[in-house]
Amino acid sequence: MTRDTRSPTIIWFRDDLRLADNPALLAAVDAGGPVIPVFINETGPDSLRGLGGAARWWLHGSLDALDGSLRALGSRLVMARGDALPVLRALANATGADEIVWNRRYHPDAREVDARIKSSFEADGRKVTSFNGALLVEPWEVSTGEGSFYRVYSPFARSARQALGAVRTRPAPTGRIPSPAQWPDSLSLADLKLRPTTPDWAGGLRETWTPGETAAGETLRNFIDERLSRYKTKRDFAAVDATSRLSPHLRFGEISPRAVWTALSRVAEDASGAAERQAAEKFLSELLWREFSYHLLYHLPPLEQANVQDKFDAFPWRQSDDRRAAWETGATGYPIVDAGMRQLWQTGWMHNRIRMVVASFLTKDLLVDWRDGEAWFWDTLVDADAANNPASWQWVSGSGADAAPYFRVFNPVLQGKKFDPDGAFVRAYVPELAALPEKYLHEPWTAPADVLEEAGVRLGETYPEPIVDHAAARKRALEAYQKIKEQAA
Repeated sequence: MTRDTRSPTIIWFRDDLRLADNPALLAAVDAGGPVIPVFINETGPDSLRGLGGAARWWLHGSLDALDGSLRALGSRLVMARGDALPVLRALANATGADEIVWNRRYHPDAREVDARIKSSFEADGRKVTSFNGALLVEPWEVSTGEGSFYRVYSPFARSARQALGAVRTRPAPTGRIPSPAQWPDSLSLADLKLRPTTPDWAGGLRETWTPGETAAGETLRNFIDERLSRYKTKRDFAAVDATSRLSPHLRFGEISPRAVWTALSRVAEDASGAAERQAAEKFLSELLWREFSYHLLYHLPPLEQANVQDKFDAFPWRQSDDRRAAWETGATGYPIVDAGMRQLWQTGWMHNRIRMVVASFLTKDLLVDWRDGEAWFWDTLVDADAANNPASWQWVSGSGADAAPYFRVFNPVLQGKKFDPDGAFVRAYVPELAALPEKYLHEPWTAPADVLEEAGVRLGETYPEPIVDHAAARKRALEAYQKIKEQAA
């Protein structure tokens, strides 16, 4: 048999850990020569933001699944660690690869890294080709009438829908993926040291999640079949299983947004009733919110570092390690806040409505800088995303491009009563309050002494007193905002 003498193509996997609808991988296969899939656990340059602990746990499972899928097609995933440029150059030199393909990234620092690698490879006479594997519409494909980027979601969403056209997906490669005559050296997955060991805090994550492309597809199908019908009306209720649970799968590219959009659009088109059609359309609008976050990420300075509205540079944030620690550990004395923070720690995920509540509490009740909250979420969320995470924190804090009005300060008691009306969410994650009557569950400090005693609750001992008075904190936050508003005028 004649050996294939065509030069290999390197496919560099990053946040696109799937085979189906992966344009970079499909281009590498279409080239006809040997394909070398590689993943690099990037440790440089220093400007790149390292993954948080929960995301690293997810990444381990996702890489394991991807490697298994590649091996089923006669290929494998080459794994490395370090600065991507010298790693890729050494790999290309060792294999004779004359082309590298990847799907694009949009964070300013990641784009700078990719531009440096592309320039270096092209100077070596090698070809570099990049693709859109992460978005429905890339940030430069939509613009305002004045030619600038969008700062408000609604007109962005309208423009993005117009730019979309017919959304097409491509299936995973079939048959064997051409392999090189000799595989280059590779680290093992264990060598990347992504999972926690001492202590192993990931038990709740293992019980809650299954990373990987197969699980992503199953999650989408289950959402459409079992939960979509109640998505529009019940998605804000913390204890109701009405959300998609797709966010970590999208974050790691185990499923493409095109595949999700196509599936939900088909439901909207084929729906026999208005309720199902409206639920599908609502979910599509949430996908466009993800697109909007990436639109902002591309066009603005790093979202996790800089206020979009520079008047917030003068905001009088308060440094309070004790109060921030109470928030992080779910010990604020506000049950809905504490339940959300404990859900985050146990499962690596938090219900979206509760994310808004806890973010408002940190930034407005406690006046702690939104960047501290964003950093905590970055470390503890399995779906910690370079665009969604900081964009959403800036939205809640009021400093973002399309921000919630600053006077919108979530009342944690009212939010609890409205979106956890029977207390099921609080009882699940704050079990020390489980025996309290529903009437007092979201504000236990109002319960009579005999009710607290019968429920086994001792405020300040078994459950904390509120660390701040919400009414006074709201007033203080609004006064602080008014001050920076006047200074900026």
